[in-house]
Amino acid sequence: MSYQFSSQSVARLDKLLEMFPDKRSVILPGLYLLQKEQGYVDREGMEALADKIGSPISLAQVYGVATFYTLYNKKPVGKYHIQICGTSSCYMRGNDKLEKHICSRLGIEIGETTPDKKFTLEEVECLGACGYAPMVQINDAYYENLTFEKMDEILKDLT
Repeated sequence: MSYQFSSQSVARLDKLLEMFPDKRSVILPGLYLLQKEQGYVDREGMEALADKIGSPISLAQVYGVATFYTLYNKKPVGKYHIQICGTSSCYMRGNDKLEKHICSRLGIEIGETTPDKKFTLEEVECLGACGYAPMVQINDAYYENLTFEKMDEILKDLT
C-alpha cells in the first residue's frame, strides 16, 4: 500500500507548491514533513512526495536528495535519535571518547537502536558546532561542551 500524507501535510505541501515556482524547492521541506509524520523517509513516502510534487520531479530526484542529506532517516530510529559528529574537528575535541562512552552506557554500537527502541546512536558528518565539541544532537536539540557526567545526566533525564 502506498503512503498517504496527513491532511495537514497535504495542505502544507500545497502551500509550498504555490510559493515556489521551481518544484525542486519543495523536495527538502516535503521530506521533512514525511519524516515528521512517520519518523523516517522510505521508498513509499518518497514515491508519494514525488507524485504530490508532480512533473518534472521524479522518484529518482527525491531519492537523490533524501540519500544525500544525513538529516533524513532512511529507517526507523528510536524515540531519541542521538547524532554525534564524526569529523576531525570534533574528534580533536573528544567526540570519539564521548561516542565510546555513549555506546558503553547504552549497550549499543554506532548505527544501532536499543532493544526498547528508546535510543538510536549514529555518527554523522558536521553538525556545525565544532567550537562547542564534544557535542551531540538529540532529535532537534544540540547538547554542547559535554563531559561524560553531563552526557550521563542527559541520558538519565531521557529515560
